[in-house]
Amino acid sequence: MKKIAVVGAGVTGVTTAYMLRQQGYDVTVFDRHRYAGMETSFANGGQLSASNSEVWNKASTIIQGLQWMLRRNAPLLVNPAWSWHKYSWMAEFVANIPSYRRNTIETVRLAIAAREHIFSIAQQEGIEFDLERRGIIHFYRDQKSFEKARIVSTLYAVGGLERRELTPDEIRALEPTLKGSYYGGFFTPSDCTGDIHKFTRGLAEACLRKGVQFQQDATVDSILPTEFGYEVRWIPVSPDDGHSKAKIWRPAHVDGVVICAGTASRRLASSLGDRLNVYPVKGYSITLNLHTEIAQNAAPQVSILDDAAKIVTSRLGVDRFRVAGTAEFNGFNRDIRHDRIQPLVDWTREQFPDVTTDRVVAWSGLRPMMPSMLPRVGRGRRPGIFYNTGHGHLGWTLSAATAHLVTQAVMRELPPETSRIAA
Repeated sequence: MKKIAVVGAGVTGVTTAYMLRQQGYDVTVFDRHRYAGMETSFANGGQLSASNSEVWNKASTIIQGLQWMLRRNAPLLVNPAWSWHKYSWMAEFVANIPSYRRNTIETVRLAIAAREHIFSIAQQEGIEFDLERRGIIHFYRDQKSFEKARIVSTLYAVGGLERRELTPDEIRALEPTLKGSYYGGFFTPSDCTGDIHKFTRGLAEACLRKGVQFQQDATVDSILPTEFGYEVRWIPVSPDDGHSKAKIWRPAHVDGVVICAGTASRRLASSLGDRLNVYPVKGYSITLNLHTEIAQNAAPQVSILDDAAKIVTSRLGVDRFRVAGTAEFNGFNRDIRHDRIQPLVDWTREQFPDVTTDRVVAWSGLRPMMPSMLPRVGRGRRPGIFYNTGHGHLGWTLSAATAHLVTQAVMRELPPETSRIAA
């Protein structure tokens, strides 16, 4: 039985490990945290949103970003301090503008395929993750932005996604709790929401039942080629300070490696001779605890995307409401800034004034984003090295489809040598 190391226990890594194990591989997952799903898969916006597949590579994104640079509470914020990593990423982002149409259509197709994989896995393994299949409403405050959305909808249709236009009255009929003023919107009934952390942890437990090994509290220091495969050198994380203990590494010998390490993928890829220009784009979320019946009735059941504010929402069970958004180019900084959280709170009060905001849990995460806005999926330069990373703001939306694709790539190069294991 072929041995495969998966680096990273976020939703992408765990889903990849699950699919590899289903095909008969001996899989070990390495992650620097004690538990699965503790970084970007912890508290994202909660949307499984094919309707948010439009890539950002447009001239209008750049213009808008420049206009927002002096606003600390802007949806997109760029720290102008010099960084080769950041500015090389931006140069490649601009170079991908001609691929906007193709990449948007490809993203839609991946998102639709991923959704079916997730539903199937959750049903087969009995994973409860606050799934709500009520669709997603995108609303627009003026005619200009609405007309632009119409153009995007034509690309979505090419990719196989159906959504319909909404008048302001139809928006309120679908979600009566909304109190804002809108020009129009779009509704995607096939989209849904859920708790990414619950899904990732539930799938990790399913992996354990099927024989996947998890090496937690383990930082992968290096991946070295050997005569028969690779030696993954990992360092135990100290329980005292949360950092790796210097120079005390342990080996794991495997036939192949799949790197699903999010923002850490760039460092590992470089050591293996691959250029992987993943940049950490910080996003924020707040989770509101709906501790009264009034607040529970005032929070929306249908998921929302406000195009102007770049804010998304999801209802997580009876008593939780997630509001997420913003994009911040500020390196590997994970600080939770009040001036970035406050706009999410203010937006909630504006749109849903009866939702209580006295019990708000703030979070930030670093989205691993490629300049093309498409994830890197497939083999690397060296035989036996594979990547499934760089999903950006659509990590959960795309993860199951890309896990399927990378599993197929592994099977072509490193056949498992055994029949498929029992489900």
